[in-house]
Amino acid sequence: MLSNAEAAKGQGVASAFHEQVALVSDLKDDFDVQINSKSSEFDIYHIHTVDPKYKIRMNKKHLNIMYVHFVPSRNDGSIKLPKLANWIFKKYVESTYRKADELIVVNPCFINDLERLKISRDKITYIPNYVDHNEFCPIERDKIIELKNKYGIPQDRFIVLGCGQIQTRKGFDDFVETARQNPEMFFVWAGGFSFGRIMHGYKKYKKMLENLPQNMLHLQIIERKYMNEVFNLSDVLFMPSFIELFPMTILEACNVHKPFLVRDLDLYKPILFSKYCKGNSVTEFSSELNKLMIDATYYATQSMNSEFISNFYNKDVLSKTWKDYYFRVYEKWVSQKNLKKIK
Repeated sequence: MLSNAEAAKGQGVASAFHEQVALVSDLKDDFDVQINSKSSEFDIYHIHTVDPKYKIRMNKKHLNIMYVHFVPSRNDGSIKLPKLANWIFKKYVESTYRKADELIVVNPCFINDLERLKISRDKITYIPNYVDHNEFCPIERDKIIELKNKYGIPQDRFIVLGCGQIQTRKGFDDFVETARQNPEMFFVWAGGFSFGRIMHGYKKYKKMLENLPQNMLHLQIIERKYMNEVFNLSDVLFMPSFIELFPMTILEACNVHKPFLVRDLDLYKPILFSKYCKGNSVTEFSSELNKLMIDATYYATQSMNSEFISNFYNKDVLSKTWKDYYFRVYEKWVSQKNLKKIK
């Protein structure tokens, strides 16, 4: 496993990396898993991030698998680069994906994007993200009272949580405006500027953080080991992102059985089965949040929907998926390699 996901804190990619490594590492009878080893004596290189140092290590001596956590054409609104630098970055990422023997996408909607880059459908596999149910799980009510005191969260308000890097594509503007229009609720955002000044809208959002509504709290970047606490002290997860893949935060909230509200994006439908609250404007977001706050039956239904999603992406199923995948693509790679020798 090759990854540099933790170079910047507060990224979902780092969370996905740790969960996937832990899942595969449990298959000790089948695999010897090492992380960022300098040795070349491996059958498979599974590359999680697009670093040049990992691209250089892709060669014909082993099977090269590349995780596709983003497609350049969908990455607008995250990092702000000069036009030439942005063009070079996109071309580099595309060439990295082409060089890999196999690609894994965390959302099936990315398959068509990769095919448009002239990458064969035969080398692309969809495997969803996973979150450990032991790491993210409901906490007893008495403990939640303590946690709210710890983080400075009101005990008697409906708590709306947003998570992620503060940037344009995350819909941070709509989150703040929704908070402003719903003073009876209390809004919390956990996350910050993982990539500093090059993040899209950095100056704008730095100023915005200095003038947040009175019913909103910014918690900065929270270490992942404490995020289960944060999910448990909230009543609903609100993610108004314009662009996403398969957000780890949604799976984490589902494990805690919290309802979640998202922008009505097509990419959510095949992975979340339309079992979520949705909207496309501050007005629609506010309407859904008020319904969740007032209507206990609706809230219970959405909580059960989250629990359904959590149970669907379970450890046993995905462990078998990864085991079957690694053996399948390795055998395919060996067969193609032998065929080339014959020719």
